[in-house]
Amino acid sequence: MTSMLTMENPVFMTYAVAAAIMVLKIMGQGWMTVVLMLRTDAGLLNPEDLRPSPANRNPRPEQLGFHADVERSRRMHRNDLENIPAFLAAGLLLVTVEPPVWLAVLLFAVFVLARLAHTLAYATAQNHEVRATFYSVGSVVVMVMAVWVLVAALA
Repeated sequence: MTSMLTMENPVFMTYAVAAAIMVLKIMGQGWMTVVLMLRTDAGLLNPEDLRPSPANRNPRPEQLGFHADVERSRRMHRNDLENIPAFLAAGLLLVTVEPPVWLAVLLFAVFVLARLAHTLAYATAQNHEVRATFYSVGSVVVMVMAVWVLVAALA
């Protein structure tokens, strides 16, 4: 029998792909915020950010003010940081209890698609109900994985 945590295990391989996509999503959103800050020359958070530097040759107090695009990107990043780590933990635990491959693939895929849809909804300023729907789908997936692990561990 092969180890559960190798690419020979289709459940782990699927988890690894989903996890890698989600890690890139978290990191990419952080970089998107930086790009927007540079592009708009706004959205700085800290007073020390107004010190002259190669990245900010003309610091001005208004750079510390609210900028809608930068703040939207920050909220998207914060939402990822509130949701994706739970998926990473629950997904890895799910791998260890050897669920049916079809179930694991379905759960991992639905979570990734829900997070990407949530990002698209946020980026295009959709209503809260639209974003909440995608958030809820991903949240339910993580809870199903956690319950599956609990049931398997306590059986």
